[in-house]
Amino acid sequence: MTHFPYLKIQKIAQLKHVTIPLPSSKSESNRALIINALADNRGALSNLSEARDTQTLQRLLLSDDKVLDVIDAGTTMRFLIAYLSVTNSVSTLTGTERMCQRPVKILVDALRELGADIHYQQQEGYPPVHIKGIEKQIQNNVSVRGDVSSQYISALLMIAPALPNGLHLKLIGKIGSRPYIEMTLALMEAFQVKANWHEDTISVKPQKYQPTKYTIESDWSGASYWYSMVALAHDTSLELLGLREDSLQGDIRIVDIMDQLGVATQFTAEGVLLTKKEVDKSLEFDFSDCPDLAQTIAVVCAAKGLTCTMRGLESLRIKETDRIAALQNELAKIGASLLEQGDGWVVVPANNTLWTQAPLEIKTYEDHRMAMAFAPLALFTELFIENPDVVKKSYPGFWKDLKLAGAEIV
Repeated sequence: MTHFPYLKIQKIAQLKHVTIPLPSSKSESNRALIINALADNRGALSNLSEARDTQTLQRLLLSDDKVLDVIDAGTTMRFLIAYLSVTNSVSTLTGTERMCQRPVKILVDALRELGADIHYQQQEGYPPVHIKGIEKQIQNNVSVRGDVSSQYISALLMIAPALPNGLHLKLIGKIGSRPYIEMTLALMEAFQVKANWHEDTISVKPQKYQPTKYTIESDWSGASYWYSMVALAHDTSLELLGLREDSLQGDIRIVDIMDQLGVATQFTAEGVLLTKKEVDKSLEFDFSDCPDLAQTIAVVCAAKGLTCTMRGLESLRIKETDRIAALQNELAKIGASLLEQGDGWVVVPANNTLWTQAPLEIKTYEDHRMAMAFAPLALFTELFIENPDVVKKSYPGFWKDLKLAGAEIV
């Protein structure tokens, strides 16, 4: 059994008014790296994310190794399966034990329909996979479910212009995380590739990506934890750098969600200014387009004593951990519940604050978002976070920035 270290955060008496230099967007960075690689790495990418996922992808794209280890990076795994298929690189892709429990069957099936030679080396439908690429494109019409992971769709779209016959991708059923697909198409267009999205089908003709200068925006997912800090603090304001009002990132939805949870957003030339405001009484949110925000919102509602209905959580079970189960386990420590109800889930907060009278230990389940979503509870009580290094996956400087905001971390 693995024993992880704990990080201790003293109870934060007052959140400082500070300016936080947010990390760059991992989602934008990873897409830009794949697209630039398909443009023969002749573009100029600036402000790339320091997240471990992005650094791993960057390293593997330049590697000549025949076995490529993505560690625990789901996006990297899925994007590389498609990229290696279209570049005819004979390689094996593997990762951590948890990574090899995360499904890739929908993507592999679609690539096989196009003509890719891909074999599972252990369990059917899961990594590790051996890829020989597409020797000859069999067809250009492929259908995939839209409600499982937008990463499958983005992976197929980014390689589409490099396919000899292009791609007509039909999305079946409800489309989850639509903004991430739109981000992919916008980045493709930034590199001079056109796509046509009509009703349920996205069509991409054979084209060549053109070298482009592109600057990555700061990460709205990372920003969400600071919104949470402001929502739970008594009286404070924060400034977050590098965020854009016309962002391509789906997690900009945090602006509207947190407006209902007591945080006002003012866009500035440098980013955003967060201040306190009144809380709405009736709370119901759909996370279909922004599933990475769900843990943050569940914790805020539970800690503020707010009952909240949450929908669109279907993909949470196949993330870094089963995030539904992880949330249920850790929310129980503050007397709160996450209960399945109809087609959604309901956060039921504790009816007392007894949990604030003793130190709180939070398990992270090797999931970066569990660590950062629960960190704001240090505004209520002394907090112990298991395996704090897990934040390196997306926000390596999080604990340093938390100290900047007034946290005393041991």
